[in-house]
Amino acid sequence: MRDASITTTCCVTGGGPAGMMLGFLLARAGVDVVVLEKHANFFRDFRGDTIHPSTLELMYELGLLDRFLKVPHQKLERLAIQVGDTRLQMLDLTHLPTQCKYIALMPQWDFLNFLAECGKRYKTFHVRMETEATDLIEENGRVVGVRANGPDGELAIHADLVVAADGRHSTLRARAGLQGDDYGSPMDVLWFRLTHRPTDEPEMFGHIEMGAMLVMIDRRDYWQCAFVIPKGGMDRVKAGGLDAFRARVLKMSPYLADRINELKSWDDIKLLSVAVDRLRQWWRPGLLCIGDAAHAMSPIGGVGVNLAVQDAVAAANRLAAPLKTRTLGDNDLQAVQDRRTLPVRLTQMLQLTMQNRIIGPALSGTHPKPPLLFKLFDAIPVLRRIPARVLGLGFRPEHIHTPDILSAP
Repeated sequence: MRDASITTTCCVTGGGPAGMMLGFLLARAGVDVVVLEKHANFFRDFRGDTIHPSTLELMYELGLLDRFLKVPHQKLERLAIQVGDTRLQMLDLTHLPTQCKYIALMPQWDFLNFLAECGKRYKTFHVRMETEATDLIEENGRVVGVRANGPDGELAIHADLVVAADGRHSTLRARAGLQGDDYGSPMDVLWFRLTHRPTDEPEMFGHIEMGAMLVMIDRRDYWQCAFVIPKGGMDRVKAGGLDAFRARVLKMSPYLADRINELKSWDDIKLLSVAVDRLRQWWRPGLLCIGDAAHAMSPIGGVGVNLAVQDAVAAANRLAAPLKTRTLGDNDLQAVQDRRTLPVRLTQMLQLTMQNRIIGPALSGTHPKPPLLFKLFDAIPVLRRIPARVLGLGFRPEHIHTPDILSAP
């Protein structure tokens, strides 16, 4: 049986992009870190697959880009959106000032496995799979660790800092009593997969029709499909019957007719409830929330993975040194929030604008019309560089400032 209690410098809960990147960067800087992941592996269908140029640039700064690009992926240099009968070219990433001028479409489990493998080079990097954080350990109003359930039973992990990176339904955020603002969403997403054929045309970014929206992500041998419906509309979709749902999908992408019957029952279709929220304060003494635990993002633009990674880099840049010297203070945690609040707020503002002005009205039955700005992007190619920079790099992109102890003299 494993030890019932362990001690580390930093305990990160959640093995998603934020948690794994932070754990890797802290260990790379010489900080002892334990990452808890409640599942046995990283293989889950319903996770973001878009690795944006900002994240690829971080791989370059870490000296890992060549190795990273050997992981199977597809390149997306330009993005289009179809609104009703109008198809518009929206952005062109080929002019970005980055090493990789494209979005890499890579299954998230491959990305997380890559980070885990990189972390194994450092003796202070520890990942505990099938271990779920269930509660905080507090002393005199300060968080000093977490309680968790693992393969061998209950475990107490004592740490100078606990980082909650356990997603939008964060257990630790709830236990800490941190308050946030819910900005609402007019949509939910139905996820399913259909066979990919070599003759299929590439699809990405979105096809909006009156009453529906469909996004298809190329995972080489199958399409991961996201069918967007009005918020809380799953019961109505089911009431219409599976045949009617298949017909709605075919209306958006008729070439799927030869495989639509792969949706044999509602068990093949999973509901993802969309939320957009943000904590007012991301921390308490001894605890910091990052990624979706601090700010749930809309799936619009596929930026969630990259915002989470940016949070992790900002946190590592600020926290690695005080964690090593055991001088971490509340001001350090506030500094991470201050650094990341503006880019998160601006990104959510753009997502909410898209939701409320385009997707929401279309899902409610209004005939969708492309905004004038979208038409300008389509008509004047040079303007496509503007949304490309916003989507590809984001607001205030982070850079690696932490050291690598293996390359130190």
